[in-house]
Amino acid sequence: MWSETADIHRKPTTPPAATLAALATRQGGVISLAQLHALGIGTGAITHRVKTKRLHRVHRGVYAVGHAALGRHARAMAAVLACGPGAVLSHASAGAWWDLMPTAATRIDVTAPTKRRHPAIRLHRSRSLDAQDTTTHRGIPVTSVPRTLLDLAATLPAHRLERAVAQAERLRLYDHHAIQDITRRANGHRGATRLAQATAEEPAYTRSDLEARVLTIARAAGLPEPQANTILEAPDHPRLEVDLFWPTHRLIVETDGYEYHRTRHAFDTDRARDAALTAAGYKVLRFTTRTDAATIGKRLRQLLSR
Repeated sequence: MWSETADIHRKPTTPPAATLAALATRQGGVISLAQLHALGIGTGAITHRVKTKRLHRVHRGVYAVGHAALGRHARAMAAVLACGPGAVLSHASAGAWWDLMPTAATRIDVTAPTKRRHPAIRLHRSRSLDAQDTTTHRGIPVTSVPRTLLDLAATLPAHRLERAVAQAERLRLYDHHAIQDITRRANGHRGATRLAQATAEEPAYTRSDLEARVLTIARAAGLPEPQANTILEAPDHPRLEVDLFWPTHRLIVETDGYEYHRTRHAFDTDRARDAALTAAGYKVLRFTTRTDAATIGKRLRQLLSR
């Protein structure tokens, strides 16, 4: 198990200031109180460094070295250090750290055996997190990809979980045997059944939540499985990538998320694409984030049940 003093258990052969700087650099610019003490820096010296702005308090028992402007790495590492030995980045924060999914959460998720509470940290207590379910990724102690997906499965809607699983496959981080193993060892974990369902078949890689939502609605309606993000051809448009495509019905669904379709240029381009695809004999549907599930399901059934 990772220990916050693992790098400094021996008496340093270089001056404490140099050793402190080197350790803090490896940790994104932060250091814990336990690590400072292990370097031989006492309470009085720490207090002096805080007063002279050489150390900046981030959490109780965790300091930024030299400046208080923390990047992503430093914020994650500081949260892990604040929760003590055995703590690891987890849940949505781990999903973002593995690049499986973005998160807009303001608090950092950490799983640890401790009861310590910190305002900026969402603590998930676990006394028995298996060593095989933790690792270090880009310098941060974090739950493994299978364990991260298990934790995400307990809270994410089905379409976002499938996106995270598909992203793990795309990044070559997915190990189906490891997923099966962790669901067997889950011991009543709320995400076990949902993760097993999400990984029963190969997930479709979708680029947005809206694409994944349409796919989920189609499946719930018992409709055929579409191809996701496939390339089609149309007159004067030899390579058009479409969001979802049902080849037997020549049906295309394009999803208009606000972030990608909010400009006049994007609007005009989308309509030119639709005209070219229609001229080539395809049927094109467009759904936006405001289109309700009932409408999506009804329109898909109308065109795919013929």
